[in-house]
Amino acid sequence: MLPEGWKYSNIGEIASNVTSGSRDWAQYYSDTGDKFVRMTNLARDGVRISENDMKFVSIPHDSTDGKRTALKNGDILISITAELGKIGLVPNGFGTAFINQHLALVRLKNAAASSTFVAYALSSKKLNQKLNSLNDAGAKAGLNLSTIRSFPIILPPLLEQKKIAAILSTWDRAIEGTEKLLANSQQQKKALMQQLLTGKKRLPGFTGEWKTKRLKSISKIYDGTHQTPNYVETGIPFYSVEHLTSGKFNNTKFISDEVYHNESRKRQIEKNDILLTRIGDIGTAKLIDWDVRASFYVSLALIKSNTIMSPKFFECALNSEPFKKELWHRTIHVAFPKKINLGDIGDCSISFPPLPEQKAIATILSTTDEEITALKSDLSRLRQEKKALMQQLLTGKRRVTVD
Repeated sequence: MLPEGWKYSNIGEIASNVTSGSRDWAQYYSDTGDKFVRMTNLARDGVRISENDMKFVSIPHDSTDGKRTALKNGDILISITAELGKIGLVPNGFGTAFINQHLALVRLKNAAASSTFVAYALSSKKLNQKLNSLNDAGAKAGLNLSTIRSFPIILPPLLEQKKIAAILSTWDRAIEGTEKLLANSQQQKKALMQQLLTGKKRLPGFTGEWKTKRLKSISKIYDGTHQTPNYVETGIPFYSVEHLTSGKFNNTKFISDEVYHNESRKRQIEKNDILLTRIGDIGTAKLIDWDVRASFYVSLALIKSNTIMSPKFFECALNSEPFKKELWHRTIHVAFPKKINLGDIGDCSISFPPLPEQKAIATILSTTDEEITALKSDLSRLRQEKKALMQQLLTGKRRVTVD
């Protein structure tokens, strides 16, 4: 049952034009010129067109395809091949831009509906899943334009559409602002690491000599078990690459105490040990800075440092670009997935100052990590709250007051 004042419709009824881009745009690619929006510029969880990795084209003024697919403010873009149903909304001031055959362009009739509301509705979980389910028959994923035109949508009165669109746009601006803050913090951390972990920038009051040592001379390095153990519901945590690359150690597999105690002592993780991915996604280091008894799979290397290293500084040094580049240079390419041997890890070098300066550097980088973690938490919360709000506003479960 529809909310009062809402009505059933479809894209074809409210659109003045539904078309798709043309092929063979590569001949017009240019270092500068007009924007060329591709599927990679659209998002799965929003309507903003990303200008990261934006391509540009320079086309003849009399191009028929150019005139037909030139974008206007308020146009809705839908990916219709491969990753079906990614949505984009052309914002005011976007400038001259074009699309290729992988995107559909939906241009609404004046006063028929709010393009911002419709774009948000199409990006909602329910309608996005429906778009994906309408894949036209064939070997490759694809939607034809008649499918787009007949796609159903429910609409509140126009003023209510605009109010809902304004509310969701406010949330998107907050999300975009937080994304920029996060990107800035991550860039600042990268710059700090480049300066502080190489000695290019010394902290006030520290003058001690930096040393460069091979990893095997300042730590012990061990590999994990080569056999997949029998997992149990609760017990001793068992870590693999997925834990390090996701950063989520609460989603843990477990082994029994018996299996753990039968393992080599070298495979038993303790606080202040460092795990390093060495198969597949090579070079992510994680300090185990909490009390734990755990074991790990052969996809990881366990690094136990000696007392000349601050554990947090050591983790940061292992995650630095110079160390990662040396790791990747030593990577074995003859097999897939990629891997690096323990001996090659041990032959890699890191530079480090005396212990007091290590601890000071670690404190600065830890503060930056805390800021990044807080921003990631804020971003996740905003996205979840927006998602919940969309489920209410776009279905009429929660009504807005229209002046």
